[in-house]
Amino acid sequence: MISRVTQQTSMLAAQRNLQSSAGQLAKLQDQAMTRKAFSRASEDPSGAADAMRIRSQQRANDQYSRNIDNGLGWVTTIDSTLTESNDAMKRVRDLTVQGANDGALSPTAKEAIAVELDSLKEQLLGLANTQYLGRSVFAGNSSDGVAFNPDFSFTGAAGSTVERRIGADTTVRVDGDGAAAFGVGANSVFALIDTIATELRAGTNIGARLGDIDQRMNALRTEHSAVGSRHALIMRAEETVMDKTGSLEAQRAAVEDIELSRIILDLKAQEISYQAALGVTARVLQPTLMDFLR
Repeated sequence: MISRVTQQTSMLAAQRNLQSSAGQLAKLQDQAMTRKAFSRASEDPSGAADAMRIRSQQRANDQYSRNIDNGLGWVTTIDSTLTESNDAMKRVRDLTVQGANDGALSPTAKEAIAVELDSLKEQLLGLANTQYLGRSVFAGNSSDGVAFNPDFSFTGAAGSTVERRIGADTTVRVDGDGAAAFGVGANSVFALIDTIATELRAGTNIGARLGDIDQRMNALRTEHSAVGSRHALIMRAEETVMDKTGSLEAQRAAVEDIELSRIILDLKAQEISYQAALGVTARVLQPTLMDFLR
């Protein structure tokens, strides 16, 4: 069966072809301006699903990065605080060794040592109450603002820690254990220094306190070592997150972005095709007298 082709049929077919060509031209123009492979999910459902999955991973990765930055701030603050605390304790030990030499020291000299010990106690108490972003770094989740009160009591709750998630399956503690590092109450390093200063003023030989000082210094070093291990863990996580950031961005670009040079070539080719179609259609579908008589 031979179908009949009329002037109107030809015009409708030409119109459909021109609209299709114009639509493709508009799509390429939009891609050239936005540099995106698609602007609506309906244009590429599979690509849109991949893009949403990748962007979700990017948001999670960005949160891990922020957590890592915050965690590094905590452990760096603790690290420098414990370094200063160790230095202060070394000075306490040196002064205790000097003060234990009863025969060579006058009461005035002993008082001078006791005054410096009092100053070191206050320095250590201030270090133990160090804060980061308004929170005590040695008191876990305590909201008291300080880890140790003037009576050397500890404000942190047992088992209360500050943690940060630095990976999909990894969390790390970022606060310091103030009770372990400095001791609590009568067993604290502050009370120990108080006792040494009091005994020195009373004329009691303080040589026996050297063992207690060494014990407290070992506690500080142990906590310092634990913080250093967590710091190393966070640094490794930072490298992992940075690598994943680059990988995810490459994946996103492969799905969403287009190569500008290629799309410009396609756009020019489509423009030429569209102009040629317009020209051919205008020449072939010339109006006749019958078109005006209808």
